Amino acid sequence: MTDDDNIDRDPAAVAILELIAAAPGGVRPEEVAHAMAERYRKPKDGPNLWRKYMHAVRQEALHLARDGDIAILRKGKAVDPNKPVKGLYRLATPDPASD
Repeated sequence: MTDDDNIDRDPAAVAILELIAAAPGGVRPEEVAHAMAERYRKPKDGPNLWRKYMHAVRQEALHLARDGDIAILRKGKAVDPNKPVKGLYRLATPDPASD
């Protein structure tokens, strides 16, 4: 992914794609929210700032999965991003064999 690809992307989408590229096994949405909180933290922010970013991370993950940029894994298997995703899941690079 080049810097030109990130120009029009949401900060949550950029964080998701960067973390997935660095972690081949995928990442939890909470890890992305923590990374965003640390990136935008101000001195007065409390320790639970990451929770503020969870909704954006979840929404961007669904958007990226629907576009085929990432896969949402539940119990190690890709799930349909057009259906409700409940429970614990990971965000990972899409498996080219599943297309």
